[in-house]
Amino acid sequence: MGEVNFTEQSLSDLEEIGRYISLDSITYARLQIEKILSRTDILESFPQIGRIVPELKNKLIRELIEGNFRIIYFIVNKQTVHILTIHHSARRFNATQLRKLIRKIKND
Repeated sequence: MGEVNFTEQSLSDLEEIGRYISLDSITYARLQIEKILSRTDILESFPQIGRIVPELKNKLIRELIEGNFRIIYFIVNKQTVHILTIHHSARRFNATQLRKLIRKIKND
């Protein structure tokens, strides 16, 4: 069984998602965050299950889809996955910013 780690960016994304949705419904915000977190559980056993992020074309950077959200992650090795960001699919995707985050993780 592998390890799934959340980066500071992904935790910040979750907080922002929860804050935004809670403007309409605290209950729905909590449910959405729980769905996103539950979706990542599969990565402990099957890290390559997600599709390759088309904007980056790197087999180690993949994504899972949960509703309108892209859960983008980096496969460090067979036992470790880092959740890089959780991105709403309606928003513009910034591949350059994601590449910087990946470089930072590799250097740590």
